[in-house]
Amino acid sequence: MSVPNRALEAIAGGATANEVEDQGLEFKAQGRSRSDTADDLAEAAACFANASGGTVLVGVADKVRGPTAVVGTDLEPGFVRRRIFEKTHPNLDVVVRELTYVGKRLLSIEVQEGLDVYVANGKAPRRRFEASCLPLSGTDLLRLSDERRGTDWSVAPSGRSAKDIDPTALLHLRTLLGRSRNAPAESATASTTDLLAMLSLSDVNGFLTRAGELLLCSPLVLDAHDLLVYQYRETPGGDVRSGRRWQAPLLSAAIEALAMIEARIGTIPLNLSSGQQLQIEDYPILAIREALANALTHGDLRERRPVMVEHSPQSLVIVSPGPLVAGITPENILTHPPRPRFASLAAAMRAVGLAEQYGLGVDRMFKEMIRSGRAVPTVTVSEGDSQETTVGFAGGPPNSRIVKFVASLPRLEQDDTDALLIVSTLVSRRVVNADQLAPIIQRDPEMAQATLLRLSQGAAQIVEPTRRSSARRYPDYRLTASAVSALGSALAYQSRSKGDIERKVVAHVRDYGSINNDAVKRMFDVDVYAARDILKDLVQREVLARTSEQSRGTAVKYGEGRKFPARGRKNRSTPVTRGKEDSLFDADLDHE
Repeated sequence: MSVPNRALEAIAGGATANEVEDQGLEFKAQGRSRSDTADDLAEAAACFANASGGTVLVGVADKVRGPTAVVGTDLEPGFVRRRIFEKTHPNLDVVVRELTYVGKRLLSIEVQEGLDVYVANGKAPRRRFEASCLPLSGTDLLRLSDERRGTDWSVAPSGRSAKDIDPTALLHLRTLLGRSRNAPAESATASTTDLLAMLSLSDVNGFLTRAGELLLCSPLVLDAHDLLVYQYRETPGGDVRSGRRWQAPLLSAAIEALAMIEARIGTIPLNLSSGQQLQIEDYPILAIREALANALTHGDLRERRPVMVEHSPQSLVIVSPGPLVAGITPENILTHPPRPRFASLAAAMRAVGLAEQYGLGVDRMFKEMIRSGRAVPTVTVSEGDSQETTVGFAGGPPNSRIVKFVASLPRLEQDDTDALLIVSTLVSRRVVNADQLAPIIQRDPEMAQATLLRLSQGAAQIVEPTRRSSARRYPDYRLTASAVSALGSALAYQSRSKGDIERKVVAHVRDYGSINNDAVKRMFDVDVYAARDILKDLVQREVLARTSEQSRGTAVKYGEGRKFPARGRKNRSTPVTRGKEDSLFDADLDHE
């Protein structure tokens, strides 16, 4: 089902158009005047074109609930397309299609992300942000115009020469080039002048570009300002325990800041059933390097505001000045083609190996967080006079069951962002279909369905369609029994109270005289480790006692313990307490 159709279904179900509008969808009702309505549609189209594109559905009232909100329209597609073209500057061409819903004729206006900055009806330019069209400030307008027209601030001459280069930054440059597979072959022996030319960090007259100045030079006295700020706190709201501020050169600031972050990141060893040992970091350093490199490369450093890093054991947040590059949003950041704000600066960062060593693909942040048993990072853009882009990472102990499960997947799926996002999604919900999955993996429903099908039939075979929905175009998929068993307590919907577990184990022992690890695995659909924890807890509370001569392994049998409940009365020594805090599958048992 398409996004407009899903939105129409939501309105028919009782929502209003205002409630279901978002970054890429807006509803319009036809006014009394065809001409005024067309002018209004031109403004909405220009607004979408100045962002990442979107769809305008004509014929739906804003604040009416239910099917009566779909009022229809008699506007012709050709008339609407022509008026939008005539009323926008530069002229904007859109695709207008007819569609029918609950017997009403509607128009769908599809607007692509623009190649320029568009205005409609001679008014100030506006852009789409979430569910609103907001005016572009002077800074926003300049930034968007530069990005749309390919103007690169970082390639302009700075007026500074190679004599102004900081010696430490130059040493960092040569060291990184020596490690980088992206470096020009001659860079190892090249002179400083030739090296700058190879990396396009100097112009034809030998002066450093702005990218060269930013990467390699200390700031002039009148231009001094913080480029990067790092602060460590023991709790997110606590006092700063350690901090530092850096001015340019950017290379030195990035390397030293990463060293400070890494020094405060510990590791937890985790043994896999194969005998391999993984070192799980408090925060995956590859993800943090990625986020910091992106902030320093793509943040709008022209605003003279620093990149801020707030670090605590509970969270790590990186804030960069300016919004995401035009056309990129938190909703498409995983799949939108790369688009650097400053092409020359980004090219230099890749050449010196930062793109390889630290990574510039946002999907790496998501993969590394899931692999380490944590929530995916959050990406947000603030609105207002001083826009900022924030990337947040949740800290705390990792969920070892997710780590082990991902490590057991075929290598192809371990490296596939879509597959890992599906695992992350099904940890918190029982079923998901392609329509629901599409916005999570940021692809269309057909691509989402293809991925689900691959994971159900390929080497992984970790999901399966439910029997009830298997005939649908987009069936509901759930984890297979083996995947549920392997993930065990990592699944939010698998939690059981101690009381519930005890009652079922007691009933089994009464019926069969004993219980072992295999029986617990089948009873609760868990793996061998979770079954071991269940039995261990009941033995420690003397509900069970070992009855077999064998003392190790899954075949050990357990029978009635000293505090095994008697029939017909409550066991006062083992009270049943219901609640989340008593779940045997809480996170603390995941950290073996």
